[in-house]
Amino acid sequence: MGKVAWGFTCSIDGFIAGPGHDMSWLAAGEPVADRLTERLAGEVSVIIAGRAGYDAARAQRDERDEMTAEAYGGAWSGTEFILTHRPQEIADDPSIIALDCGIVEAVERARAIAGGGDIQIISADIARQALEHDLIDELQVFVAPVFLGDGTRIFDVPGGCRYDWELVQTYEGAERSFGRTYRPKRDRPS
Repeated sequence: MGKVAWGFTCSIDGFIAGPGHDMSWLAAGEPVADRLTERLAGEVSVIIAGRAGYDAARAQRDERDEMTAEAYGGAWSGTEFILTHRPQEIADDPSIIALDCGIVEAVERARAIAGGGDIQIISADIARQALEHDLIDELQVFVAPVFLGDGTRIFDVPGGCRYDWELVQTYEGAERSFGRTYRPKRDRPS
């Protein structure tokens, strides 16, 4: 069975999107080794994303470059779930499956169609919910050398909760962007 991974590129100051879900700052990221993006994309069968990111990508489609217009810069193909409380509004988009359900059900449905492939969460809010249900098996982190100052934080839980991670892998060819994989320490402190 594949893993549930939360993968993202963030700014140095901890944002995964700028104001209005702007993604143009990704151009400041360091290049990664040839084929790393394709290898990572090839492991993913299902992406679970949120409605705000989906809406922003559609609204910005004429402004986004090749890297930010599609998942993994267009190197990925598979099934994309968009979690929304208003699935009927986007039901006519054949490129996605709109779901009105919680993260536990979404992951169960993703596993049913993923075969042995991985499930990738690309929304900070959905990933937070998955963490609350102990569904994240792996964290894939890249850092772009930019401060955004505002936008969507990686992890924003006022009064929050602590999650400890252990380093599993450093991506060869992504050292300049701090490419890392972490797994959760399941014995979380209280």
